[in-house]
Amino acid sequence: MSNYMKELAKAAGNEYGSLVDDGIFGGDVTQWIDTGSYVFNALLSGSIYGGLPANKITAIAGDPATGKTFFTLGLIKHFLDSNPDAGVFFFESESALTTEMLRERGIDITRMFHIPVATVEEFRHQLVKILEKHGETDESERPPIMVCLDSLGMLSTTKEMTDVSDNTGKRDMTKAQVIKGTFRVLTLMLAKVNVPLIVTNHVYDQIGVMFPQKIMGGGLAIQYAASSIVFLSKRKEKEGTEVIGNVIHCKMQKSRLTKENKKVDVLLTYRDGLHKYYGLLEMAEAAGFFKKVSTRYEIPDGSKMFGKQILTDPEKYFTEDILNQLDNYAKIEYTYGRTNRDSGGDVVGTDQEVSQ
Repeated sequence: MSNYMKELAKAAGNEYGSLVDDGIFGGDVTQWIDTGSYVFNALLSGSIYGGLPANKITAIAGDPATGKTFFTLGLIKHFLDSNPDAGVFFFESESALTTEMLRERGIDITRMFHIPVATVEEFRHQLVKILEKHGETDESERPPIMVCLDSLGMLSTTKEMTDVSDNTGKRDMTKAQVIKGTFRVLTLMLAKVNVPLIVTNHVYDQIGVMFPQKIMGGGLAIQYAASSIVFLSKRKEKEGTEVIGNVIHCKMQKSRLTKENKKVDVLLTYRDGLHKYYGLLEMAEAAGFFKKVSTRYEIPDGSKMFGKQILTDPEKYFTEDILNQLDNYAKIEYTYGRTNRDSGGDVVGTDQEVSQ
């Protein structure tokens, strides 16, 4: 580019502006936070070695009792376990957590800060103060931090609190606008200091349409601001008659990084949290590396095993070579515009082509 164009750009006075070839500040994802599940990593980032983008907003939504908080706690546990210096700021509006609950989940409660909030304005003000303070620290000295809000749907507004206190009986029509202003402020601030935000939210059925779909509450602001929106549903996982956790169905409702409407299942147990390898059997079968023969799987060496046998000792069957090939497959299957050549692997584009 000519020096003239660079001088024009410099005249804008934006310290964060840059030539795209040098990288986009706040836009490029330079760090991924492993979620603890290979298939959920693939759903979010297009790579089984990826995960949550470290500078974006991720929304986790679902009907009541679908495990939104439980699932978020699983992500927090893995984040803290993977980063000895990391910390989590957990903004809560539901008063659902207890110290004992977090301790039983295996979460390091010495590095998790619980911040109760009642209104959108409180959440916005307090998080902005945290991000400003974090941004004052030299980038090389900043410890990794994660911010969670559970949940957006339960937050009130200052106007609603005042109306209830005054017993006016008025309906609050300002909430969507307040939420919109909140995320207009937070989106770029989070990107500047490389902090991920996980927001849980409720969903409801559209009214007045022939074929209602599930949509998130709180207006359109969070839908515009979030880089990824994952809708959850669940079923119980049992050993015999004992419920040991939940299999959570994750649907990518919206994503700027991967293909939308993709679905994966992850296993979240009460004892161990997210199962790292759960879901890889189905991915390996779709990619053609494992072959389903009746109720068993035929692995590359020709032997046949039940799925539960493989998941009991997954490191033995999902070798580094298999994982790398699955990563190549995930890049094609979950990201836009990828081809076999781009992934650098031996996998062909679609499920059908891979099987052939």
